[in-house]
Amino acid sequence: MKNEPVPHDISPLSAAASEALFARAKAVTPGGVNSPVRAFNAVGGTPRFIREAKGAWLTDVDGNEYVDLICSWGPMLLGHAHPEVQAAVLEAVTRGTSYGTPTTPEVELAEEIVRRAPVEKVRFVSSGTEATMSAIRLARGFTGRDVILKFAGNYHGHVDSLLASAGSGLVTHAIPGTPGVPESSTELTVVLPYNDRAAVTAAFAEYQGRVACLITEASPGNMGVVPPEPGFNQFLSEICTSNGALFISDEVMTGFRASNQGQWGLDGKHEGWTPDLVTFGKVMGGGFPAAAFGGRADVMASLSPEGPVYQAGTLSGNPVATTAGLTTLRLATDEVYDHITKAADVVKAAVEESFTKAGLPHVIQSTGTMFSVFFTDRPVRDFDEAKTTDEAAYKAFFHAMLDQGVYLPPSAYEAWFLSSAHDERAVSQIVEALPYAADVAAKAVISTGTPTGGE
Repeated sequence: MKNEPVPHDISPLSAAASEALFARAKAVTPGGVNSPVRAFNAVGGTPRFIREAKGAWLTDVDGNEYVDLICSWGPMLLGHAHPEVQAAVLEAVTRGTSYGTPTTPEVELAEEIVRRAPVEKVRFVSSGTEATMSAIRLARGFTGRDVILKFAGNYHGHVDSLLASAGSGLVTHAIPGTPGVPESSTELTVVLPYNDRAAVTAAFAEYQGRVACLITEASPGNMGVVPPEPGFNQFLSEICTSNGALFISDEVMTGFRASNQGQWGLDGKHEGWTPDLVTFGKVMGGGFPAAAFGGRADVMASLSPEGPVYQAGTLSGNPVATTAGLTTLRLATDEVYDHITKAADVVKAAVEESFTKAGLPHVIQSTGTMFSVFFTDRPVRDFDEAKTTDEAAYKAFFHAMLDQGVYLPPSAYEAWFLSSAHDERAVSQIVEALPYAADVAAKAVISTGTPTGGE
């Protein structure tokens, strides 16, 4: 696979059918989408409506084919429409789609998660937001405390108490991060700068005896991939323990994606610490709406019907979703992770070569199989540094790649995902598209206060 430039006469792909569907969608759905980033607001242009997906490829309603670097924001570890996952799901559907009763697949999936992850018991829910919301309620119920510590740039779903922005000062109560979230919902949330041990120590001192839990993305991926500095998660685990608070590791994104044991398999397993609670999603649902939270048996025993902390869900542990997740995890062998790692290494090397040749400032950051490309000239260790990425350059880069049949995240602050289905053809298309896109992005770099290119 040679990183050769392509002709500079690339034309935008037709999006007439997507435009028509988008117009229809906006008439009946806020913004025309059911999750904000899909609207392309950050990059401009028409969001592509996907007709079908197979392996490493997406096909939109206009018939355009793209190499997929989103993978449904992580879950499609094995690629789209994997035949064995499809067969298991189809067989499960023949038995019914929802019973509202306990089922075998949910027990088997729970056993598989407990086997891989640092948890003793698991409770299923239907989304990552539900998982983090329930874990925090459980932490407060178990400890009898009320204050939550979180980090700026870490996303834990659209829970009111966690949709919080940092207030002024190093350690302070958070302020609502969006209209619709009252101050009363965030007044017990404290937002700290990521990778900052001094801020964490100061917060525990200021709210001594009141902190129920500290929640963190095991390795943040929602401001781009910003790995924890060596020993940082261990430090968080230890300071929580010494202060009687619970350490919640949010592995909704990294769980069974960064490695076969998630981010914990990359640091916690080797450093010798275990989170009190962990949240899961994405891969464990195999592409279906499924998530979970789990942890120490004594903490989980506080959940109803065993304990007093209430949590429930009609579709929790859905038999079709748990079948998809179970099949995906059983197929997620060491060979799968090895393939994804090698494919990602080829893409990262090609990005490095293309961006360097184009004179485009960049930093590539990774954790396991996940990585991000920041359009900045220095390493990113927290949210403030992530925000130095050149959004105009990314916007130009995104469209240059899209027009060459490569579908990147429509935001500069997201992780790139590959799958075991990203074969030589798929990776070659990414590599061959990079030189032209890097050149386009370089021309869009802000040099005088305004973009010089892009849409």
